[in-house]
Amino acid sequence: MTSSPLDRLLRPQTIAVFGGREARRVIEQCDRMGFAGKIWPVHPKLDEVLGRRCYRSVADLPSAPDAAFVGVNRMLTVEIVRGLSEAGAGGAVCYASGFSEAMAELADGAELQQALLSAAGGMPILGPNCYGLINGLDGALLWPDQHGMRRIEKGVAILTQSSNIAINLTMQTRGLPIAYMVTAGNQAQTSLADVACALIDDPRVTAIGLHVEGFGDLASLERLAAIARQSRKPVVVLKVGRSEQAKRAAVSHTASLAGSDAVADAVLARLGIGRVQTLPALLETLKLLHVAGPLASHSISSMSCSGGEASLMADAAVGRNVEFPALQPQQLPRLRRVLGEMVTLSNPLDYHTFVWGDVARQTEAFSAMFEGGYALNLVVLDFPRGDRCDASEWVMTADAVIAASSATGALAGLLATLPENMPEPIAKRLMANGIAAFSGIDEAIIAAEVAAGIGQAWQAPPPPPLLDVPSSDGEIETLTEADAKAELAACGLPVPRGLQAFSPREAAEQAERLGFPVVLKGLGIAHKTEAGAVALNLWDIEAVSKAAAEMPPNAGYLVEKMIDPPVAELIVGAVRDPVFGLSLTLGAGGIFVELLEDSVILPLPATKTEIHTAISRLKLAKLLNGYRGRPRGDAEAAVAVISAAADYVVKNASCLEELDINPLMVLPEGRGVAAVDVLIRRRR
Repeated sequence: MTSSPLDRLLRPQTIAVFGGREARRVIEQCDRMGFAGKIWPVHPKLDEVLGRRCYRSVADLPSAPDAAFVGVNRMLTVEIVRGLSEAGAGGAVCYASGFSEAMAELADGAELQQALLSAAGGMPILGPNCYGLINGLDGALLWPDQHGMRRIEKGVAILTQSSNIAINLTMQTRGLPIAYMVTAGNQAQTSLADVACALIDDPRVTAIGLHVEGFGDLASLERLAAIARQSRKPVVVLKVGRSEQAKRAAVSHTASLAGSDAVADAVLARLGIGRVQTLPALLETLKLLHVAGPLASHSISSMSCSGGEASLMADAAVGRNVEFPALQPQQLPRLRRVLGEMVTLSNPLDYHTFVWGDVARQTEAFSAMFEGGYALNLVVLDFPRGDRCDASEWVMTADAVIAASSATGALAGLLATLPENMPEPIAKRLMANGIAAFSGIDEAIIAAEVAAGIGQAWQAPPPPPLLDVPSSDGEIETLTEADAKAELAACGLPVPRGLQAFSPREAAEQAERLGFPVVLKGLGIAHKTEAGAVALNLWDIEAVSKAAAEMPPNAGYLVEKMIDPPVAELIVGAVRDPVFGLSLTLGAGGIFVELLEDSVILPLPATKTEIHTAISRLKLAKLLNGYRGRPRGDAEAAVAVISAAADYVVKNASCLEELDINPLMVLPEGRGVAAVDVLIRRRR
C-alpha cells in the first residue's frame, strides 16, 4: 500500500480528543469498536475521562497524535489546529460549524475559514462542520455519536459531506459491509475525492460510494477516476442538486439543454464513474460492486416463481441500459427436463413452484439458467416475516442459488422485491458467499446498469484529459450572426452565402445580388424565430422590403441564399459550466429543440468516433438513416462539421462562453450540411 498524506488520519494508532461531551463520545465509540491504539483526552480542567489521563494542551501530549478530534468552539478550533500542525500531528477532524458554510449568517465565516486553513498548513483536516470518520476495519473512530457499523475485514467506503446522511447510512440493514464512513463537511481543505483516492489504496476496500453536493475540483475527480481504473476498484456517485438547466441566464438553446446535471452525467460516464439518483440505489449498487466489481456486459437473467414478478422485472428494464437476452438453445433441454412441460421458457423466467422445496432440482434449474453467459443472474425471492412464518423453504432456495453459482462460476444475485423482505442475516450470508443480496427491483436493475456502464468504460482505452481551461476575465460580447458565421467559415464550417444590409431598401438590393429565393434575418436578436426576425422563401424585391419593414428593431439585416429542404436539423453547441467547463451539446435542432428534448452531451475533447456514436443515440438518428423511404442524410459531412466545431471550441476555450449552431441542416447524402443560424458569445 503506497503512502498518502491522509494515512495517519484515516488509520490512526494514536488519537487525541479535544472538548467535552462530543470528545467523550468519541472515546466511547472507539471503546465499543475495540480500538487497540492509544486515546489521549485533552481538556483544560478535567484530570481523567473514562479512565484515561486527561492532558491540558497539545504541548502536554506524549507525542504528536496520528489523528485528533477537535470538538470545541470555532474560535478555539483554529488555535488547536495550529498547535497540532506545529507538533506534527497526522490530521484532525474539525467538528465546529460557523465557517464558510455559514457566510450568510456570520460575517466572519469566510475569514475564519481562511484562518483555519492557514493554521492547518500541510496537516490534513476534515471539515469543518463534520462528524469525522469511522474506520470499521481497525475500529478507529473520530465520531461523536452513535452509529450502526461493526468491525469487518473488508468492505466498501462511503464518503459524504453530510454527517446526518452518514449516520443514516450506517444504520442500513441490507447486508452491505461498510469499511469506512467519512464525512467532509464544507471541504475547506480536503475534498471527498482526496479522501477517496487515499482509501482506494487500502487493499481491504472493494469499492467507493460518494454522496456529493457539488464537485469543487475537476482535476481531483479525474485523478480519482484514473486511480479507480488502475486499481480496479469502482466508484459510484450520488450527486444531488439536479436541475433542468444551469442556474444562470440562458441566451441560447444550447444553454437550456446543457444543464449542469446533464454535463455532470456526461463527464462521469466519460471518466468511468457510476452515477445513481437515490440513497437506496447507492447502497444496492455498492453491494454489486463489492461482490463482483464492474460487469462485463449489460445482459442479465431473471428467475422467479411468479409470473407477476417476471413481468415486474421486464418492466423495470424499460428505459434502462440493461437487457434480458433470449435463452440460449443449449439451455432449453436442461430447463425443460427440470421444470416440466407447463413452464414457458423465457428470460425473465417464471419457473412456477414445481421445484419449490427441492434443493437439488432448484440447484439444477438455477445452474441451467446461470450457464447462459449473462453478466448477472437474478433470482427473485421475498422472505416471509420471521416473527410469524417459517422461512426454512426460502432458505433452501437461497442455498440452491449459492450452490448453482458455485457450480457454474456465474455471478448471481438474490432479489427481494421489498427491502423488508430481505432479512439482514440472510443478506450477510449471501454476500459472504459472493451472492449480491438485492433489496428492491428498480434498485437492482440500476445497480446492474451502473456496474455494466463502469465495465464498458474500463474496457475502452483511458480517456484523454478533459478540457479544463479557465475563462478569461474580459467583458462578454455577443457577435453578430454575420461575424459569427464568418469566424466559423474560416474554421471549415459551411454557411449559406450571405450579405449584410442596414435598411429595408438595402436588404432588397442585396437579395437581388444573391439571387432568389432568400432568407432575411434581423441582426442582434436572440431566438429570431420567436421574435419574428426571420422570413423564409422570399422570391422578389418587394417581399424582402416588406419583410424587413415588419421586423422588430434590430442592428441591421442578414440576407442569405435559401437552403434546400434538409433531411434533418441538428443543434450543435457549447456552453461553459461553472464546474466542468466547456462541453459539446448535440441534439435535434430547429423547432424540435424543446419539443423533442433530444440531446446528448459530449465532454471535450471529442473524437469523430465519439461524435458519430453520440448522433446515433439521438431519436433524430432515424431521420438521418432514411426513415420510411426518405433519403438518407449526409452523416459523414455532419460528423466532420461537428468535429470542426468541437475543435473551434477547444482552440478558443479561454475566451468562449457560448456557441450555438441551430439549426445545422443535414442535406441528403453527398450534399453536405449548412450552419444556418449561429450565435457566439465570448470574452474580449
